[in-house]
Amino acid sequence: MRAKLSYAVTAAVLVFYFVLVGSRGVMLIESGTVVTVTFGVAVLILPVIGVWFLWKNTQFVRRANALAAELDAEGGLPLDELKRTPAGRIDRDAADEVFARRKAETEAAPDDWRTWFRLAVAYHDARDTPRARKAMQRAIGLHQMPR
Repeated sequence: MRAKLSYAVTAAVLVFYFVLVGSRGVMLIESGTVVTVTFGVAVLILPVIGVWFLWKNTQFVRRANALAAELDAEGGLPLDELKRTPAGRIDRDAADEVFARRKAETEAAPDDWRTWFRLAVAYHDARDTPRARKAMQRAIGLHQMPR
């Protein structure tokens, strides 16, 4: 719940920022000179890119959460079996061991979105966010394919 609230607050702040920047871009365009119109158009591009990025990220999070809910209903969510340091951080060797199992599971069933989901969790636990995101995108893509 805390993550959802944090995401919502961040998204609201970004939308406010996009509106503020967009209004400044419109003001520059309304000035009417070649330089200000050019800058105004350039300034308007930033909120457009930002809104697109926020929308794509929100879609990704919603789809990943839907997969997690479906996997949980099936009883297939990966258990948190990782050893932790006294400070609460995940033990690297334990994460590598779980990752090796998840990778082998995914190689054995490459068309199963469930294995890709669990591999994404293993990547995340190993602090490899780019690969975790790609694995989750693969899981989402496989889940959306007609069966």
